Amino acid sequence: MAFEELLEDPVIQKYLHDLVGPTGMPVAAAPPDGEVTDEELAEELGLELNDVRRALFILYENDLAAYRRVRDEDSGWLTYLWTFHYENIPENLEEEMHRLADALQQRLEYETEHQFYLCENCSLRFEFEEAMEFGFECPECETQLEAMENTRMVEAMEWRLDQIRDELNVEAA
Repeated sequence: MAFEELLEDPVIQKYLHDLVGPTGMPVAAAPPDGEVTDEELAEELGLELNDVRRALFILYENDLAAYRRVRDEDSGWLTYLWTFHYENIPENLEEEMHRLADALQQRLEYETEHQFYLCENCSLRFEFEEAMEFGFECPECETQLEAMENTRMVEAMEWRLDQIRDELNVEAA
């Protein structure tokens, strides 16, 4: 998939925005062809050099940009020439979805393996053992804790986990 096609996808736009933030988005959204210096990008985009460097480093950490150093023979200064590698975005998104599925599975297990009590005044939730320690009274307002039904939350988590697994084409563990 070409850069242009990738950058038109709202999912990829959101992914890049989540990575680099609003100040780095102009850098991520306008990858030049070939090599470019951070100074050239800052000037071309009208951004602060530090914002450009921060965005480039984040893209680098996520395998979406690479650089090579060139030493100026007269001054001895190093120049960093950056290239963008957005062909790695689909793989990065898949890894992110796997992490999300794992985290959601852990939370689902936690929700199904515990019994919860709720203070309706303070909206505080306690595990059974914790509620028992407090004598089933809220430690903040001293009202009676009520048993909390989390079936709808568990069902929503199962539904979302099924969606993610379908997208990833993996079976439940």
